[in-house]
Amino acid sequence: MVEPFVWNCCMNVQQVIELLKQNSNASHLEGMKRYAINNSKALGVSMPKVRALAKEIKKDHALSLELWDTGIHECRILASMIGDPKLVTPQQMDKWVADFNSWDVCDQVCGNLFDRTEFVIDKAIEYSAAKAEYTKRAGFVLMAEFAVHNKKAADEAFFQFFPIIEREVWDDRNFVKKALNWALRQIGKRNKPLCEMAITTAERIVQQNSKSAKWIAKDALAELEKRF
Repeated sequence: MVEPFVWNCCMNVQQVIELLKQNSNASHLEGMKRYAINNSKALGVSMPKVRALAKEIKKDHALSLELWDTGIHECRILASMIGDPKLVTPQQMDKWVADFNSWDVCDQVCGNLFDRTEFVIDKAIEYSAAKAEYTKRAGFVLMAEFAVHNKKAADEAFFQFFPIIEREVWDDRNFVKKALNWALRQIGKRNKPLCEMAITTAERIVQQNSKSAKWIAKDALAELEKRF
């Protein structure tokens, strides 16, 4: 059971950091390594505790921006939870994405905040062509998270993602290929028409002459062919 935080609405960034430190755990910090999480600037606070603090703070975009600038792992994840998607700018997205140094921060920011902005589709497309591993991952995580969270989005919003996924499956970097696979599966799981398009895309991808393409496609097909 996660103990509730005693939150004072007047707390500043340094007080938030102190509160996180009080809830840190050395064993959790060490355990992050097992999941290939960069813990070089981490405190060792579990995600349930970070979420509990975010629930107490609620939305505070100014504090979110300050927390991000600390560079502390948990502060950046907390920043994504309390940020206001209506106040996020394309410049903020670019700045934060350029700072990504761990897959979990990338996924938390994209899934908690950026996928709820009005720029999600444009930025997903832009980042998908990036050279930097975590920036490129962000492009496909945005596609996946948008598919999961935006229940009202029309199917047409996802059509343009299929050729991009197909174009980039050559990339065998672990955090990129897993995000490509994730995006393809999540889009296909939305409904039967999109599932059929995802399967058709995967069937073309599996014909490509690269190990990453074959893994991405076969893993997606194993799930999507049983979906509807």
